[in-house]
Amino acid sequence: MGTWDHLGMPRSNNDQLPATYVASGNWPYAQLSGDAPVSAHYGQAFARNLTRAMETSEIGLRALGDRAGVSHATISRLLRGMVLPDMGTLARLEVALGARLWPGLEAWTERERP
Repeated sequence: MGTWDHLGMPRSNNDQLPATYVASGNWPYAQLSGDAPVSAHYGQAFARNLTRAMETSEIGLRALGDRAGVSHATISRLLRGMVLPDMGTLARLEVALGARLWPGLEAWTERERP
């Protein structure tokens, strides 16, 4: 098992928190450093997808948390790149928003694009 962050969530392969790989700009639209692992790219794309889905649905953190059964604090940490979602959280958020949030391989293949 990898290292543990301040919230007690395991990370694999000693990856740091996704947002720690920002080279320039603001998360989640920042340029990531060249050594950023795939998990950082996925975390960034996930945060962008979640932001867009919340804007499209016109739903705030607390309302989404209530609808999805996920704490608003967890949603905030996801949006800020401080954690990656577990499968249960991902599923609850996707169902609550009616939107695909997990980016899949596009997050990795799009890493070189501006």
